Amino acid sequence: MSIHLDASAVVRALAPNEPVILNRPQAAARAARFFVEKFPGKSLYAVKANPSPDLLAVLWENGVTHYDTASIVEIRLVRETLGAEPTLCFMHPVKPVAAIHEAYHIHGVRTFSLDSQEELEKIVEATRDRDGNAATDLSLCVRLRVSSEYSELSLASKFGIDLADAAPLLQATRQVADCLGICFHVGSQAMTPFAYVQALERVRAAIVDASITVDIIDVGGGFPSIYPGMEPAPMEDYFASIHRAAESLPVSYSSELWCEPGRALSAEYNSMIVQVEKRRGNELFINEGAYGALYDAAHVEWRFPVKCLNPERDSAEEDFAFYGPTCDDADYMEGPFRLPANIQPGDYIEIGMLGAYGAAMRTRFNGFGTGMVAEVGDEPMATQYCGTRRDPRHSDNVVRLR
Repeated sequence: MSIHLDASAVVRALAPNEPVILNRPQAAARAARFFVEKFPGKSLYAVKANPSPDLLAVLWENGVTHYDTASIVEIRLVRETLGAEPTLCFMHPVKPVAAIHEAYHIHGVRTFSLDSQEELEKIVEATRDRDGNAATDLSLCVRLRVSSEYSELSLASKFGIDLADAAPLLQATRQVADCLGICFHVGSQAMTPFAYVQALERVRAAIVDASITVDIIDVGGGFPSIYPGMEPAPMEDYFASIHRAAESLPVSYSSELWCEPGRALSAEYNSMIVQVEKRRGNELFINEGAYGALYDAAHVEWRFPVKCLNPERDSAEEDFAFYGPTCDDADYMEGPFRLPANIQPGDYIEIGMLGAYGAAMRTRFNGFGTGMVAEVGDEPMATQYCGTRRDPRHSDNVVRLR
């Protein structure tokens, strides 16, 4: 695959009439090295965010050795792509028995999450050997329900055991686990490090209530990227807050700290070129939409950064909404998306930061969802990792004492 300078170069070279996914492996590599070098523990890539084999290979080559998988299909994918060396963790709290059996006996998975006694019993039974003996090498992480109040997308209602009910499950899991962990998820795009501090206080209470020894503390995902209207604190602040809070927990002296970044490792990997097919006032009909990479823009009103790739469109910007290419009214992205006021049909737009839950969400509804892939060498539209971004909490209103 040839490497283009940027999105505009792709348009000049290809004049595409279908959407083009742009890969930036250098951005994913930088994010991987950042987590590997600076997070005070192990980083598990959450494969669901973007299961691209090319991305998996980039992350592996840059030091990510552990992978958070949510299905047996993801487990097979990582094994087929990266081989037997990566450590796979089956972190969906509700799994089919057959999937647990295959993961353990065929793919070497030893780490599983759960949030109920029923799931614990499934794991124990599915991992027995041929003679019926229980496995003695399981790492089991009990998922605790925590608040998502500081995150843009909640993950607080579907999974996780309530603190009030956690002690019996933790005690039962301790009896069958070689390593016992507690995991949680503060929600997607956590906008303050305090989300993790608050969750770790709940972990502390769970450990004290159950009076058990814990070997793994897994703070899950939620690490943010940068989008219009969402400017989080520097990632180092998240790591420092987590480290301080985790260090004070009553855990085993040899305990490990884990995290499960998905968005944070993949968001900057992809952007997309789309074409305007029609303009109706401040509504643009484009050739990608709600049944494709812009699922989040439609269904959770996520705002992605955009820019017009036609150099003659240099007028003042206005707010636009998008309609996607399918026949459905639901194929609508309200935005607002800031673009030149004189944008016209036939123009190209680059939509940035689509590496997380973008390309992975594409379907073939109405026959759409196809297109080319190209590699570009420029920077993503925003980054958490270049080291030059101003701390958004910084103030110039400083009084210096003499």
